[in-house]
Amino acid sequence: MKNFHHVLVNTLLANVTTSFLWFALTFWIYLETRSVLATGIVGGGYMAMVALCSLAFGVIVDHNRKKKVMVIAQVVTLGTYLLAGGMWVVLPDESFLSISSPAFWAFIGVILAGSVVENMRNIALSTTVTLLVPDDRRDRANGLVGVVQGIAFMVTSVFSGLSIGYLGMGPTLLIALVATGAAMAHLVTISIPEGRIMTAARSTPAESSPEDGQEVPGRAADSAGTPVGTTDSVETPAGTPSPGSAPAPEPALTLRQRIDLSGSIAAIRSVPGLIALILFTCFNNLVGGVYMALMDPYGLELMSAQAWGLVLGVTSVGFIVGGGIIARTGLGHNPVRTLLLVNIGVAVVGAVFAIRESWVLFAVGIFVYMCMIPAAEAAEQTILQRVVPFERQGRVFGFAQSLETAAAPVSAFLVAPVAEFAVIPWMREGSGQHLLGWLLGRGDTRGIALMFLLAGLVMLIAVALAFMSPQYRSLSTHYAGTRQSLPAAGGTA
Repeated sequence: MKNFHHVLVNTLLANVTTSFLWFALTFWIYLETRSVLATGIVGGGYMAMVALCSLAFGVIVDHNRKKKVMVIAQVVTLGTYLLAGGMWVVLPDESFLSISSPAFWAFIGVILAGSVVENMRNIALSTTVTLLVPDDRRDRANGLVGVVQGIAFMVTSVFSGLSIGYLGMGPTLLIALVATGAAMAHLVTISIPEGRIMTAARSTPAESSPEDGQEVPGRAADSAGTPVGTTDSVETPAGTPSPGSAPAPEPALTLRQRIDLSGSIAAIRSVPGLIALILFTCFNNLVGGVYMALMDPYGLELMSAQAWGLVLGVTSVGFIVGGGIIARTGLGHNPVRTLLLVNIGVAVVGAVFAIRESWVLFAVGIFVYMCMIPAAEAAEQTILQRVVPFERQGRVFGFAQSLETAAAPVSAFLVAPVAEFAVIPWMREGSGQHLLGWLLGRGDTRGIALMFLLAGLVMLIAVALAFMSPQYRSLSTHYAGTRQSLPAAGGTA
């Protein structure tokens, strides 16, 4: 899987750059404003933009070669960072010091846009795993993706805090620009073998009638050998003409054919329990918005920006540990069960890692949490890569990402003001200390700890209900009886 490993290295370079600047921006915002509301708006805004753009990103991924998509994302990110750098140089310093300043929010918005576009590259990476990695090794490949994300998170967590603490926002932005250019230069040298683009909208009825009981390259099949998905999907490696015949010219696709949202939804609905899986992840992200909005403020209340960056960097070794375990052992015979078990662990840790005002307890909890996240991410990716036809994976990944991430901004936008104006004051100065001091201890951050506890308990109940659902059993059975192989994957193994 040499080509896949080259893609992973470049993904590491790109993720380090984007995460470095995004972490630094978040730290800078809070240190300049000391406002939980501001960090909540920025975090929620990021997730809202991802939710709005992911379906379009998926369409672009399905209708273009994967390397081209990655290059487009890298060019746009570099352009936005150059624009942000120009704003920083041209505008006066006082423009960036007030939450009421339009320049403050414009600067944030430009960097946010560059970070959001990086998600198009992540969708392309998910489909590249299907393209380049054999079916029975994709769970381990997704574990390697988790390792790469962990390394990027570790490096950027440490250096973002140090850079903002010691250098400031200007030099930090310059470092991000140089690193983005380096990632772009490396990407140009990478080869991703891909024949004619496999697009469901270009298939014909004749292409959709393989013999019963055969596993079709590029298409998932259930235990009875029946192809999964809609009848307009590509059944053979795209671009393979009949012997002795010239390839027919490809008709231009309309915008509606390119998007083909109804076909993608039909492909999702054709897999028993897949809609339930997406909705479950969507609900978990709704609850996870509590942590997205409040973790950085909580950490920065307990320690300096430099120390918080170091803690995030050290604990992010958990990403590498968790991803390494998956890369070595896989996810077991039922990734659906693995996904739910991991979510139980995430819920418990999220409920208790701030139950006392101790940075040690918080740091240990984050480490355990990060050990589990690669397994959850790899499980969902592996399930979709097997049961969704390859020619629709970009749109399905984008559609799923839109639904799942749309939930987090809702809770982030709601949680940040509720925490700042109600829960935190109630636990700090009101009757909350008297009522819940026995459970949460005493300190200035007990309001945030209460929000974490409630979120963890809600998530735990949701996982318990999912385990008892018929959708869990039907999706597990369907996954076990389905395979999807691609010629490119077989050729690179």
